[in-house]
Amino acid sequence: MTQTEQAEARPRLGRKRDHTRDPEILDAALDVLAETGYDGMTIDLVAARAKAGKATVYRRWSSKADLVLDAVACMKGSDLDLDSLPDTGTLRGDLVAMVKPPSIRDSERKLKVMAGIVSMIARNPELAAAAHEALVEPRAAVNRVFFQRAIDRGEVRADLDVEKLCMVGPAMVAYRTLMLRIPVDREFLIANIDEIILPAAGLRGA
Repeated sequence: MTQTEQAEARPRLGRKRDHTRDPEILDAALDVLAETGYDGMTIDLVAARAKAGKATVYRRWSSKADLVLDAVACMKGSDLDLDSLPDTGTLRGDLVAMVKPPSIRDSERKLKVMAGIVSMIARNPELAAAAHEALVEPRAAVNRVFFQRAIDRGEVRADLDVEKLCMVGPAMVAYRTLMLRIPVDREFLIANIDEIILPAAGLRGA
């Protein structure tokens, strides 16, 4: 076989995919998802928001479902470092220390994303699992740390149902945002701590 024939027979490599724009596209997908919901979301809208070509998006994600799954899963990457959480010496102090504008805005965005994928979650167990890991589990993990500290220092009983208490705050926020369509503010979150979470743990609020 001649060199020319060998070159022609050799498999040709396609263009290497450029993943440098992935974060921008995934972030744009979350914005569109939060605004339009899964049913109203299109690849065209995501590409326009990310200022990317539609072909660029399709080369990376073959379907809208794949794009949404990756976008939701990537939200977990920006979660708080559990090793650097506030440590005020009291359960109330720790919980209140987490109530700050950046975390409030982040929570609202995550809830809007959750609202956007509700119609798809029931049909896609993989997305449901990704949504739980990205949208629910991070805050529950923070609360577990705070409650375990309180147990270790004898502030609350060791037999508390920590898992249930960890979900009270996120559940109240979700109901207010998704069902009542009322924005979450500092006053609401502090009231949840003082009037619901702390009394349920056997403590008095402020």
